[in-house]
Amino acid sequence: MISIKTEQEIELIRESGKITYGVLSSLKDFIKPGVTSREIDKFAYDYITSHGATPAFLDYEGFPATACISINDMVVHGIPDDTVIKEGDIVKVDMGAIYKGYYSDSAYTYIVGKTSKKVKKFVNDTEKALYKGISVIKEGIKLNQVCSAIGRVARENHYGVFTCLTGHGVGQDLHEDPYIPNYSNHESEDIVLKAGMTLAIEPMFSLGTKEVWLLPDEWGIVTQDGSLAAHFEHTVLVTKDGYEILTGEWKMAKEKDGYIELEGKVLEVIPGGKFKVQLENEHIVEAHVSGKMRLNMIRIYPGDTVLMEIPICDLTRGRIIYRK
Repeated sequence: MISIKTEQEIELIRESGKITYGVLSSLKDFIKPGVTSREIDKFAYDYITSHGATPAFLDYEGFPATACISINDMVVHGIPDDTVIKEGDIVKVDMGAIYKGYYSDSAYTYIVGKTSKKVKKFVNDTEKALYKGISVIKEGIKLNQVCSAIGRVARENHYGVFTCLTGHGVGQDLHEDPYIPNYSNHESEDIVLKAGMTLAIEPMFSLGTKEVWLLPDEWGIVTQDGSLAAHFEHTVLVTKDGYEILTGEWKMAKEKDGYIELEGKVLEVIPGGKFKVQLENEHIVEAHVSGKMRLNMIRIYPGDTVLMEIPICDLTRGRIIYRK
C-alpha cells in the first residue's frame, strides 16, 4: 500500500533529507585517492549523528555500516572496508538518515580524479536520467511515465539497466511501496501519483550487461561482465503542481513556462562560448548566455554570480539571463 504523508511527516522527511544531502555534498571534497571506503563510512556516520539523526542503513536487515560504498563494477550494497580509493575509480555512495523516526534515501556517483570521456559521459548520463525521471513527476500522472523517462536515457545510449534493482517509496520506512523500475513496465501503468507520496527515484546503469552477481557476503552486487556501474538517487515529494526534491535540491514552485530560475557561480569558461556553473545546491550545469546578454555585450568571468534559467526537461544545462 502506498502511503500519503501528512504535512508534519513531510517536514520531518525534509529535515532528514537535508542531513543526507549534506553528507553527500561534503563527500565531494573528502573522497580522493588514498582514502579507504571505511574512512568514507566513518565520515558519513559522524556527520549524520552530529546532526541529530541516525544512519538509516546501519543494522538495516543486518547491514554493518552507515553507507553502501560500491566501487567501479560494484553496482550497490558494497560493505565499507580497507579498500583504498584510486585515481580513476568511480565510487557510488548510497545512504540515508532517520530524523525523529522518518527516513530519507539518496545516492551519488563520484568520479575520483581523471577518467576517460566515455566514463565521464556515462556517469553524467546516469545523473541526467535521474533528473529526466524527476522532471515529469506531478499529481495525476502514471508512475510508468517516470520509469519510461529514466529508461529512455539508457536505451538511447545503449547502457545496461538492472531489472532486479529498483527505486521505491520511502519515508515512514526505508523501503515502502511502490517499486519503481528504471524502465517502462506494465505494473507501473496501474499506479497514479498523488500529492503527498514520497518516492526514492534511483537510476542504476552499467556500461555493459544488465546481469549481476551477488557476492559471497550476500550484500555486494556486481556486474557479471565486470563493466562499470553508476547510481544516482533522490528522495522526492509529489506535489499537485510537480515535485520537491527532499534531499537538498530545488522546489518546483520556481517553475515558469517550462524553466526554473536558479542562482549559481561561474566556475570556468569552456570551449564554444559556454560556461560551467555551480548552482546553490552544488549541482554543476553547462550554460550559455542569453541572446539579450550577448546583444548588450555583457561579459561573464569565473567567480561571477549569475541567474540561470534551466529547462525542467534537462537539468544538466541552462542559459545565463543575468549577471549580479
